[in-house]
Formats: sequence, structure tokens, C-alpha cells
Amino acid sequence: MRVGAFVLAAQFPGQGQAEALHRAVRSAETAEEAGLDDVWLAEHHFVPYGTCPSAVTLAALLLGRTRRIGIGTAVSVLPNAHPVALGEQAALLHLLSGGRFSLGVGRGGPWVDLEVFGGGLEAYERGFPESLDLLLRWLRQPRVAADGERYRFREVAVVPRPGELPDGPASPTVVVACTSPGSVRLAARRGLPMLLGMHCGDAEKAEMVRLYRREALAAGATPEQVRAAGHVSVGVAQVADRAEEARETLLKAMPGWFELGLGAHTTVDGRVRSMRDPHAYTSLLCDLHPVGPPQLCADRIAATTEATGITRFAFLTEGSGDLAATEHNLARLGGEVLPLLR
Repeated sequence: MRVGAFVLAAQFPGQGQAEALHRAVRSAETAEEAGLDDVWLAEHHFVPYGTCPSAVTLAALLLGRTRRIGIGTAVSVLPNAHPVALGEQAALLHLLSGGRFSLGVGRGGPWVDLEVFGGGLEAYERGFPESLDLLLRWLRQPRVAADGERYRFREVAVVPRPGELPDGPASPTVVVACTSPGSVRLAARRGLPMLLGMHCGDAEKAEMVRLYRREALAAGATPEQVRAAGHVSVGVAQVADRAEEARETLLKAMPGWFELGLGAHTTVDGRVRSMRDPHAYTSLLCDLHPVGPPQLCADRIAATTEATGITRFAFLTEGSGDLAATEHNLARLGGEVLPLLR
């Protein structure tokens, strides 16, 4: 089992952006000190929901600040980036970190980002498979050319090549954020692990894992390869002496952050969208995930593994919005919950 921290660099009401980013850096450093296995970094644009606009840039900083822990993106928004540029950055971090870097990618949403970065709705609605395949070729082959609908260029050399890492994996692990059956099928057919969001409960994640298995086997994967896929379950973790105390901490802080951050999203084409009720959503997350005393937290993590087969986790631990409380939460997660699981 691998348990990590999911770092959003969330800007809570009344906080500055630099404060949110400082808490993100300290969260990663504290996660390593606490004995966690990974740190997963979110990427957002133009909204206080998350103040990190480049997960690979923050990953580079944190790989330099840490020595043991794995650092991954959750996720880099592929429609906003050129796959070759992202592949070059991933290869660089893979080589310089000794294989500690993982690249999570996703479609993102129909946000104004698509207008700003020039991808447009086409990149979001239809272009993701082409971009993903080009990215994978860049990370796995010595020379790459492209002749697709969006990307066309002559053959060029891959420099630096991820496969030149001595005594390490040939390329960084690539994980795909999956929020629909279509994205599950896409990941399964390419043999890539899924990143499943914190809004999903165990039953929904179990169904996505079953769909993945069917699609992967149909695409030629072996049962052993499917079992070893390494999916990642995202959730919320808040450790306290009493369940009521843990819930109260999150219910005081997270609804305001959801209202401020999620409400700031702007669609690229003016389509109407609805936002979850912030208080009800926070309460749902408390019900779904390890929120409470150490034994309850361990039991909920174990229950997710039992229901889904997933053994890799990324937990949002900054739900209090407070730096000291986040550091304390990470210390308890590593010092009191992990020993119960291991």
C-alpha cells in the first residue's frame, strides 16, 4: 500500500496566494518527514480553488527539496500544453530525480483556459487521445514524428531520453484522471493506471475498476498486468481524537473554500453549469473518506482497498486551511494511521 498527500495549494477565504503556495510546499516536506510515500500536485488556472498553475514546475522544486518521497502531478492539464513540451519536462524530472517523478494527466474542464492557451473546445472534446498518444511515444521512443489532426512535425530526436536512467524505470509512470466511462476505456486500452477523484465513493470506484479490467483484457492485457495497474484513489484525510472534531474542522473551512474556488470557474463557451452545495459536499467527503480517529481512518482506507482493489491513495490534508493544522494532520496520518495499515 502507498499512501500520499494530494496537494491543491488551496486559497481559503481571507488568505493570500503566496500563503497557499507556502502551505503546499510545507505539506510536501512534512509528508516526507511523516513517512508518507507520495505527494500528488494539482494544477489549476485563474481560480483560487488551487493556486498552482504548473504542477511540473512545483514538482521540480519539491523534488529538489526532498530525498525519498515520490512526487507526481494530479494532474497536468493536457489540452493546455503541447505534449512534446510536457514530455520533455517529465523526462527531465524523471532523470534528475532518479525515477521519483510520476506524470498524471487529464482533460481538465470546458474552462476559459482553453481560450487563453489556444487549445479551444476541440482540444478538450476530441483532442485528448491524440495528445496522450503523442506524449506516450515521446516518453518511450528515441525518435518521434507526428501526423495527426492537431500535431504534425517531422521526426526529431528525444532529448533527454527517459530510458537512459541507470538502474531505474525506463520512463515515468503516466496516470490518467478518469471521470467517465470514456476516460476509463482510454486508460485501459493504453495500459495506464487511473486517478479516481475524491467525489467518488467506493461503489463508483469499484465499478470503474471493473470496467477498466474488462477493457484492458479485451485490449490484450494479461490478468497479472491488470492487477498490477496501480490505480490511485483520491480522498480527504483529517485525523483527530474524535470523529466529531475532525468533521467540525473540515466543515468550518472547506465550504467557504469550495464556494470561493469552484464558483470562480468560467466556461469557455458560456454553457450553464451547476455547482455542488459546498456544505453538503463537505459533509459527503467526511462520510466517504478517512475523517476521524486513527483507527476509523485506517478502517476506511482498508475498506476502500477491499471494495476496489486499489492500494495507492492521495489524500487532501489541507482541508483546515491552516498551515500548522495541516502539518499536524500529516504527522498524525503518517505516525498513527499508517502503522495500523502496515
